Amino acid sequence: MQIEVVNTGELAQAAQKILSFASGERIFVFYGDMGAGKTTLINALCKQLAVEDQTSSPTFSIVNEYKTPQHTIYHFDFYRIRNQVEAYDLGYEDYFYSGDYCFIEWPERIPDLLPDNYIEVFIDVIDGEKRSIRLKKIA
Repeated sequence: MQIEVVNTGELAQAAQKILSFASGERIFVFYGDMGAGKTTLINALCKQLAVEDQTSSPTFSIVNEYKTPQHTIYHFDFYRIRNQVEAYDLGYEDYFYSGDYCFIEWPERIPDLLPDNYIEVFIDVIDGEKRSIRLKKIA
């Protein structure tokens, strides 16, 4: 599936489409260049899931936790880890196999640790605010 987003005002609708496409899958991995909008899209997904807290990139903490009355959401940013051992030390399995939502930025840093089933989200910068978002189910 592919979604074109002309500006950030269209992210709420894009987030609805992504969650519908996922049809119950709760692990999402986000690929895109630095500044492509991975965190911004994750913020829109969190809003669709009724997160009321302020969301932000967990660049330094590696993982942020957000709560809603129905869900727990874990937002990972693996950009700063040096190797997969750091993800083990973090206890990634407790998060990834919890049944809760996991939004994972920079999954290419932990390729051997991804679960068997997840949604790949590729964000390509077209120009300015325009983005192409490609979705793929991995099973």
